Amino acid sequence: MPSNILIVDDEPAIADTLAYALRTEGFTVRCCGLGREALAALKTGDYALAILDVGLPDINGFDLCRELRRGSDVPVIFLTARSDEVDRIVGLELGADDYVAKPFSPREVASRVRAILRRARPSTPAESLVPVDTPRFVVDAEGARISYGGSWLSLTRYEYRLLAALLEKPGRVLSRARLMEMAWSDAEDSLERTVDAHVKTLRAKLRAVRNDDPADPAADPAADPIETHRGIGYGIRNGAA
Repeated sequence: MPSNILIVDDEPAIADTLAYALRTEGFTVRCCGLGREALAALKTGDYALAILDVGLPDINGFDLCRELRRGSDVPVIFLTARSDEVDRIVGLELGADDYVAKPFSPREVASRVRAILRRARPSTPAESLVPVDTPRFVVDAEGARISYGGSWLSLTRYEYRLLAALLEKPGRVLSRARLMEMAWSDAEDSLERTVDAHVKTLRAKLRAVRNDDPADPAADPAADPIETHRGIGYGIRNGAA
């Protein structure tokens, strides 16, 4: 059965051209011009991936992704007229899978859609990581989930892959480039800042389990199990796992 793709863009010329390219590749496509319309479609339909324009007339594409992520882990590609690295990092922090700047090749976007859907299948590199069962962390490789302090974390697919890679060998320092290779199969097309963005969101989720207040001067920075090695990369603190 063809995969269903949702395109959310208020420019019909762009949406129609992209929809044609995707249909040529065997996908079924629905187009929406408004963010609210897209949210309603995602609640009632079964979509394999959503392509979101950042500059929608009724809701910012980033805000749309935030709302979407509250109840769905559907892969997301952002379309935007802005190519600033800061915007791309923001999109990735929100859990987007890719970020494409306009103007773009519809065939290239279709190729990226196929690559993302391949990575979402059970044969992803993350499942080859060694499971780690420890007092504080439990990695369920088959279920692609990780428990911390007795609570299952709500992780995006890349947060899961990144944390599982770090947990594979506690105490070992992994460079950003190595983490890109382990967690992102298209590492050559990604930014190493992507690792920093996902470490930031992972730390926030781990802190929420510990109920740490980052503004509390008494908070112990050593409680963070992810250790930064400046100029090198990241690792799980010895004993933290």
